[in-house]
Amino acid sequence: MTIGLQHLSTTRGAGLAGTETGEAAVRAPRVGNGALSGGLVLLTALILILDMWSGDDLRLVPLLVVVPALVSVFATIRQTVGVASWIMVVAVTSRVTTGGSFWDITSGVVFTVLACFLGVGACALRIRHATEIARLRSAAVALQRQILRPLPILTDQVVAHGTYAPIEEDRLVGGDIYEVVQSPYGTRVIIGDVQGKGLAAIGAGFAVLGAFREAAIREPSLTGVVDALEDAVVRHNAFSAQTGEAERFVTALVLGFDDDGRVQAVNCGHLPPRLLHDSVASPVPLRRTSVPLGMAELSSDARPSEWLDFPPGATLLMFTDGVTEARDATGTFYPLDTRLSRWARLCPRELLDALRADLEEFSGGVRRDDIAALALRRAPSSAHAPSARPGHGARRTVETLGGR
Repeated sequence: MTIGLQHLSTTRGAGLAGTETGEAAVRAPRVGNGALSGGLVLLTALILILDMWSGDDLRLVPLLVVVPALVSVFATIRQTVGVASWIMVVAVTSRVTTGGSFWDITSGVVFTVLACFLGVGACALRIRHATEIARLRSAAVALQRQILRPLPILTDQVVAHGTYAPIEEDRLVGGDIYEVVQSPYGTRVIIGDVQGKGLAAIGAGFAVLGAFREAAIREPSLTGVVDALEDAVVRHNAFSAQTGEAERFVTALVLGFDDDGRVQAVNCGHLPPRLLHDSVASPVPLRRTSVPLGMAELSSDARPSEWLDFPPGATLLMFTDGVTEARDATGTFYPLDTRLSRWARLCPRELLDALRADLEEFSGGVRRDDIAALALRRAPSSAHAPSARPGHGARRTVETLGGR
């Protein structure tokens, strides 16, 4: 309970700090006072010179009234007030000295003052709106961070590095999901892809993650974990049907790591991982693939599991179809296996950095789907560690979840 309260306090403190930082960034000046003042003086001098050169046929000084409106786009309220005050003094003085009828002078002065006040008001409204957006974004960031944990994650068996890039850049979470859980039965890992995009896809993904975090610790068998995920998706679809939303399925690859150097896998319609070892990158053959989560009723067979070799020093790369289905300007799909063969000697972090940068360059920055990838490597002590005891594993898991 104490750990949970500490975690809540830490999360709340981080959220408040993020909110204050976002608001401060909104109110901070984008241009220094010196640069703004110098540019304003030079612009004013240029306009006055051109106005004198053009004579009475074309008056250019009144054009200065648009400057406060332009400055309000990027300046602070104080800076905009200063610019507006300067423009009012220059424009009104010029209008009075040039002479004219009473109504001409009065209308010119009134127009100048009104334009300057509108510029200041526009600046205040911009900053107010941007502050509200910053608060909403900070709250969304805090909530979304509770959906997907930051990487890397270290357990008794593996070190998990990852990269995540949702299709919508203003969000931190999309339809792709991942999680790594230390359990009494070893480390359980999931990567998945929810059908569709948007908030509805996030809801289905969160249902799977919640079920996985609980079942990974509770269920002795990996197939039992996957059965719990299936039930979670079915329940979520039933609730979605009641609220008028479309039912969704989730492709997922669930792995279980023990201390014996092998990996158990249950593949629910997901892409097979890649193994990078001895400077060679190769697809991992998964011969017993089942239907995606949420579609078990379409198959009469139970979900099968199979065992994979995971040698010391090897890297296991899991990813979603946002990687393999990325396209260049000509519509050519991303050649993942060809690229991985070049990076087979890299460590997990360098591998993921190279993959993300190459995807960005290959697609020209056009993202058509969420991108998620996990690079797993055995923990340095896993080869010599004894098998996890149920009590010890459960306690460590609670500490890990409570203290993150």
